Amino acid sequence: MSSASNMTIAEHLGELRSRVIRIAISIVILSIFCISCGLKPLEFNGHIIFYYPYPDVFHNIAIQITLYMSHSLLPSEVELIQTAPGQAFFAQIYVSLLIGIIGAIPIIVKEIFEFISPAIEYKRTKNKTKVINIFLPMIALFIGGIVFSYAIVIPFTLSFLYKYGQSLGVATFLNINDFISFVLQFFVAFGIAFELPVIMYSFALAELIGYKFWRNNLRYAVFVLVLFGAIITPDGSGVTMWFVAGPMILLYIIGMLAIERKEKKSISVNT
Repeated sequence: MSSASNMTIAEHLGELRSRVIRIAISIVILSIFCISCGLKPLEFNGHIIFYYPYPDVFHNIAIQITLYMSHSLLPSEVELIQTAPGQAFFAQIYVSLLIGIIGAIPIIVKEIFEFISPAIEYKRTKNKTKVINIFLPMIALFIGGIVFSYAIVIPFTLSFLYKYGQSLGVATFLNINDFISFVLQFFVAFGIAFELPVIMYSFALAELIGYKFWRNNLRYAVFVLVLFGAIITPDGSGVTMWFVAGPMILLYIIGMLAIERKEKKSISVNT
């Protein structure tokens, strides 16, 4: 097998295609499992020991997760409805795909890392970056973004917006497709946004952008991140905006300090 530096464009595209196919297969397998099987508790003396999968398309994992999200995220006065046949079914497909993507994160990150790793190496040592330096942080940050949005941002945003309906005294309903789309958008947005330090660190490892760039442009980064938070949040209160901008600014600073520490350590070792 030829090295990455000697590969032609066609060979690079062929490698990329094979990696994309492996990612897609893993997502599809997990998604099919989630929409065709449910989780049933195994109890002993009234205590749940663990959950085991069983075939049941009408009480599958996607439905169980949707019910859990509706109970934990929606205010008590809001009810989920479907206004057309099939909406609940397609909502379960979306949830199954989300679970498939989350479950396949290790495979996705591994394939992406192995594809770009030839470009991320130390020029002096010519040794590839250890997988743990990028692989584990990418997984942890993506999951951290989803957990943060689920535990804090989504409940606050939904409660805040539906208080307007309460003030008018109107009955409040939410289409199940709109609810799933709303939740998935936050999951994906925060999962990707939390990858900011890894992206910054990857540029530093490739020696494309140093820590001075990130430090000198800190004020502009803060402005862009606040603007980004204001755009993607659905209300004009200025409160939910900081749920997006605040963590991203903190992650930017963490990435900047990690890059600065790495470069100073590299200079001290070489001197």
